[in-house]
Amino acid sequence: MAEFTFYTVAMSRGQISRWALHEAGADYDHVMMDWDSRPASFQSINPMNKVPALVHHTPAGDHIITECAAINHYLAETHPDKGLLPEPHEKAAYFRWLFFAAGPLEQAVMAQMLGWELPEGKGSTAGFGSLELTLAALEGWLSQNDFIAGARFTMADTYVGSQFVWGLRFGTIPESPAFKAYAARVTDRPAYREANAIDAAIIKANKAGKA
Repeated sequence: MAEFTFYTVAMSRGQISRWALHEAGADYDHVMMDWDSRPASFQSINPMNKVPALVHHTPAGDHIITECAAINHYLAETHPDKGLLPEPHEKAAYFRWLFFAAGPLEQAVMAQMLGWELPEGKGSTAGFGSLELTLAALEGWLSQNDFIAGARFTMADTYVGSQFVWGLRFGTIPESPAFKAYAARVTDRPAYREANAIDAAIIKANKAGKA
């Protein structure tokens, strides 16, 4: 048995954490499911019935991790030799923007996609203000820093970077020089290409099977 079991669905947020698995060089098996159904046993792993989910098999027992940002950081913690954790002087930016992307940024993008309109004056109540505010905050940072923790790639970039790769590809995040340059930097990595190739092959096979 591999050290980790990774539960995912093609064309899902699971692609974010597969990238992290490859950056960490993790020993993992994947369990592919589909959008329409999950095995009943999966609810014991994630009662939300969501993917991705990661099970870490340890001598002390299995540990379950869900939510992409948590999974990705956990993988950095369990593979400290890979240099994906922040140094002391990088921790503030690392955690600030990792949780910002998992909270305000994703909420703001989804609100726009689903056509949710906040009542006037309720931006602070919603927590993300507006998509324009969240993007302006990140654009300010990425205009002055190559990566989320500062000058070098860390595991936070697998999560925040994925938000921009997907957002720019599907038009949910408007293009800007800072965003395009950042997306190009984070995807120019062997681990990204390896993980992306696996998911691309699965998606292609699924489409062929339905043809």
